[in-house]
Amino acid sequence: MWAIQRRLIYFPDSSPVPPADEVIAGARDVTLHTEDGLTLGAWFVPARGRRDRDMAVLVAPGNGGNRLGRADFADELSDLGLAVLLIDYRGYGGNPGSPSEDGLLADARAAAEALEYLGYPPERTLYFGESLGTGVVAALQAERPPAGLVLRSPFTELADVGSHHYPWLPVRVLLRDGFPVLDHLKDSEVPVTVVYGDRDSVVPSRLSARVADEAPSLAEELVLQGADHNDPVMFGPEVARAVARLAASVDKGS
Repeated sequence: MWAIQRRLIYFPDSSPVPPADEVIAGARDVTLHTEDGLTLGAWFVPARGRRDRDMAVLVAPGNGGNRLGRADFADELSDLGLAVLLIDYRGYGGNPGSPSEDGLLADARAAAEALEYLGYPPERTLYFGESLGTGVVAALQAERPPAGLVLRSPFTELADVGSHHYPWLPVRVLLRDGFPVLDHLKDSEVPVTVVYGDRDSVVPSRLSARVADEAPSLAEELVLQGADHNDPVMFGPEVARAVARLAASVDKGS
């Protein structure tokens, strides 16, 4: 189990994705350069709609699929006046490398640097983490605090999720990749929105609720009634509007 555990955590779709503008109107391909020498593909989607908020969202996905599956969500955010950087980690979406906790954080650092180059420094950026991506952006915000943080289906730490699904295993002893979300948040002053479904079969809803309870700077807790982890609503307009509300609140307070 120790040897194969990363195959139980990461489920990359390594298929190459099409050019950004073939999928999302006005989008363009962006190249990320990681500190350990990898070159990764990503998509940048400019803000559309009636209002450009002059703010960007770095979208750190969960452990499956690739950015093609998040295109509609990026579209929703763009229509709400937010620019979007839609990334794929190493090993996902035609990118080189193999995923690990340290590797995903390095990929997110490269994404934040790319956004700054595009004109969106951390104080004009929201980090959006989805499921496993909540562990990535929680760590990133501790190093490079953004204007706000959105955690969709977060967990307290990965060992708590593993213990739920594999109660007969000594998960805490075996686990190499910890993703300690609450540890990264404990001293944070970044405003946090927590979104989760109350029927989540992947990340128990009680873990997401605990993140909301213990986040030092909770801006909003949005519970989607009857929603499971990968239901369409979890990638839809209601979640995008929660991101836009956080953007509006931090912009008003700046």
